Amino acid sequence: MPDQKEKGGYVYILASQTAGTLYVGVTSDLRKRISEHKIDLREGFTKEYGVHRLVYFEVFGDILEAIAREKALKKWRRAWKIALIEKENQNWDDLFGQIVG
Repeated sequence: MPDQKEKGGYVYILASQTAGTLYVGVTSDLRKRISEHKIDLREGFTKEYGVHRLVYFEVFGDILEAIAREKALKKWRRAWKIALIEKENQNWDDLFGQIVG
């Protein structure tokens, strides 16, 4: 992952369960943001629907590229998002351990 001092960014997808409710987000600090989702630190969609499992993420060297990708993914059909996740994470494993370990 890029050094946090760089203006890099991340696009991520959270799921409530395998093929469950999906959430697409963007951040400059993936560890912090996913931690916040997991403990329901912020009010909103992920807290209301129990969407806490990190099932997909992409790394970008520029936060503006990450924002553009997030906007594009949010327009995708659900089936396309599921195919994207399953291409990289067939079992819908929680990838949080990969980013904190």
